[in-house]
Amino acid sequence: MLVIGVAGTELTAQERDWLQHDACAGVILFTRNFASRAQVAELSQAIREAAPRPQLVCVDQEGGRVQRFRDGFSALPSLEGFGRLHAAYPAAALQLAEEHAWLMASEIRASGVDLSFAPVVDLGRGNRAIGDRAFSADPQVVAEFTRAYVRGMHAAGMAATLKHFPGHGSVLEDTHFDDAVDERTLEQIRALDLVPFVAGIEARADAVMMAHVVYPQVAPEPAGYSRRWIEDILRREMGFRGVVFSDDIGMAAAFSAGGVKSRIDAHLDAGCDVVLVCHPELVEESLAAVAGRKLNTAALVGLIGRGAMGWDGLLAGTRHGNAQSRLSGGIA
Repeated sequence: MLVIGVAGTELTAQERDWLQHDACAGVILFTRNFASRAQVAELSQAIREAAPRPQLVCVDQEGGRVQRFRDGFSALPSLEGFGRLHAAYPAAALQLAEEHAWLMASEIRASGVDLSFAPVVDLGRGNRAIGDRAFSADPQVVAEFTRAYVRGMHAAGMAATLKHFPGHGSVLEDTHFDDAVDERTLEQIRALDLVPFVAGIEARADAVMMAHVVYPQVAPEPAGYSRRWIEDILRREMGFRGVVFSDDIGMAAAFSAGGVKSRIDAHLDAGCDVVLVCHPELVEESLAAVAGRKLNTAALVGLIGRGAMGWDGLLAGTRHGNAQSRLSGGIA
């Protein structure tokens, strides 16, 4: 099944047609889709009303440089600051990270959006795409933060998505623009990058997003369309039973699978439940590419947000303001 991108702040007639397709299970929103809190809530509602089945509306609202909704939303610090704080005040850092998760998820849910793809549990080891999006270079520290962050998201009624499996942080290349190859052995990756994913799965994270990175000592293809990584390691060895997302098939590192149909087929055949098609210009071809496939669109129903109170309800409580104050004063 597919989660698609749309072009602007309102649905076009063509986009409403896309939402009718059996394979369309949701929409991912970006800065281009955001004008205000009220507008994004209206867009989310319009998406649901245009589709004949439940739709997952999602976004990347991590904080720091990856925060798609800004005006009217809390300015969320990047995750790296929590790691620095942890070196001196570990308990306080973990509590603040849990509040960060709750605040982020609560504001997204209040806007009628189901899911923010978070947390990033990659190691902070110099990757150009990850950078300050990572908590720490230490896998045990990232594992602690992963547990805290999943707790905070769940407390706000939002499913948690661990990304980018099996770890994007230890190669230099940014897979949005370049191919990335990690030459380490599986044993080395298990001892480092997989540690936070193990912690997240134990904490009952609901989904995993794959990395467009090749680990040739483990499998010849990128992890996102590798049965070895998805079925053998993530599912069987690590016991993950949740939803597996591809990363965006419009990213440069996905091109190795071929054209749009080849990319989608490769990800679905390898065991991905959902393929992200973030670029609207690829959606028409992507929907055609899955014609005739047996798709389990019900798999995403469990990721739809729970217990949204709206902005009035959120702001009426004390936790929202307290979380804002703690985060603005607690991260160096």
